[in-house]
Amino acid sequence: MGRTPCYLYDGSIIHRKCQEVLAMPNAFGIEPRYAMKANSNATILREIVKHGFGIDASSLNEARRARLAGIDPPKIMLTTQEVPVGSDRVALEELMRLGMKYNVCSVRQLELVADFAVANGTRLCIRVHPGVGSGESASRNTGDHYSCFGVHLSDLPQALEFAKTKGIIFDAVHVHIGSGGDPAKWRENIDRELGFVREYFPDAERVSFGGGLKEARMPDEVAADLKELGNYAKQRIQEFYEETGRKLIMEVEPGTYIVANSGYIITEIIDLKRTGPEGFEFLVLNGGMELNTRPLLYGSRHPLYVVAQNGELLSAEGELGHLHPEDDLRVVVGRCCESGDSQSLDSDGNIIPRLLAEPAFGDFVVIGGAGAYCASMSPHNYNSHIQVAEVLMGEDGNLHLIRKPQTLEQIVQNEILLDSTKAYQEKPFGERSLRDQASAY
Repeated sequence: MGRTPCYLYDGSIIHRKCQEVLAMPNAFGIEPRYAMKANSNATILREIVKHGFGIDASSLNEARRARLAGIDPPKIMLTTQEVPVGSDRVALEELMRLGMKYNVCSVRQLELVADFAVANGTRLCIRVHPGVGSGESASRNTGDHYSCFGVHLSDLPQALEFAKTKGIIFDAVHVHIGSGGDPAKWRENIDRELGFVREYFPDAERVSFGGGLKEARMPDEVAADLKELGNYAKQRIQEFYEETGRKLIMEVEPGTYIVANSGYIITEIIDLKRTGPEGFEFLVLNGGMELNTRPLLYGSRHPLYVVAQNGELLSAEGELGHLHPEDDLRVVVGRCCESGDSQSLDSDGNIIPRLLAEPAFGDFVVIGGAGAYCASMSPHNYNSHIQVAEVLMGEDGNLHLIRKPQTLEQIVQNEILLDSTKAYQEKPFGERSLRDQASAY
C-alpha cells in the first residue's frame, strides 16, 4: 500500500465529472468554473482546466496560486470577501489588467475598484445577495440573512447608482445560494437571478448560477440531476431571450461535484480500544480530523471501507449485508487529542457507530468522498501532525505523486526563538538536530 496516511485521487473520475458538467443542456452556451477551494492542488487545477473549465477563486491568494499553476488570468474569476489594500491591491489590479474577472461582492469593494475599472475599460461582475439560500447544513447556506456574501438587495440601488455615476458596466451577474442544497432551491435561484438581470442589469451578457451542485458521497444520497437542471436553465434563459432579445451565456461553479468522489484517504489501523461493555469499540487510525474535518464541522458522512493487509476488501459502504448490528458496530477515530476526532459524527458532534468489518492491527480504513474540502480545508498541523502526501491515479492507471509529505522542519521553519540567536534547526533535539530528525522522517 505504500506510506500512509495519504490522499489518493482518481483522475478518470475527475475527467468524467467535468464532461458531465460540460454536457449540461444550455440555451446559448455554458462556461463552467471550478471552485478551486474544494481542492487547490496545482495538478488537479491543471487537469480540470485542461478539460475546458475556468477557475473560481475565493481569495486573492487562490488567484495567485492558480497563476503559479500556469493558468492564464482570463480563465480566473475572483469572488472574495477580502478588501485588498496596499500590495494586495496592486496585485489585484495587475491580475485584472491581465484579464482576470473581478466579481464585486460589496459596496466598499465597488468603491475601491471603480476608478481603476473605468480607467482601464474593465467590465465587472457583481454578486447579488438574494436574501434566500439553501445548503446541506446551516453553515453552507450562503444566501439567507445569516450570511453576508455579495451585495444585498437592500444595498443594490446604492451600488447601481454609484456605478452609473462612475460609468461602470456590469456584464455578468452572479448569485450563489449555498452548497449541496435542495435542487428545487437551485431551480428557484435561476428564476430569481434572471429576474435581477431583467430588472437591474441591462448590459449583462453572462449569468452565473454559482455552485453547490449536490454530489452523493453516501449510497443513500442523491446527486443533482445535471440534465434536469440544465434543461430548466435552458428553458428559462430561452424565455428570457424571447422577452428581451438578450442571449445570456450560463456559468456554473462546481467544486464538490467535480472532485469529491474522486478522492480517498488511505489510513492504517494503529490501535483497537473499547470503553467497557456499555461503551464502544474504537478503530484508531493514523489519520483523522487533521485529514478530514468535515464530520466535525458539519456532521458530514463519508463512506468507509475496511481493507486487510493482503488487499482483501473486508467491508464496503453500501455492501454491508454480511455484518450484524449486534456485533459489528464500530467507531472510527483518529490520533488527535480531540474528542471530536471521529469520522462519524452527527451535527451536534455526537459519535455515531458504523457497521464495519472486524479488522486487525495494520489493516486499512479507506475514507471515501474525500476529494473535496479535505486536503484543502483540514487543520493539518494540529497536534503538530504533518500535511500528508497526495497521489493522483492518472487515466492510464499510473500513480503520480502530486504533493510530497510535509516535514516537521517545515512546520516550524517560520517560528522565531526569542531566547536564542541560533536557527531552530540548529538547536539540539535529543541526540540529533531537528533538521536531522525531519530528514529522517
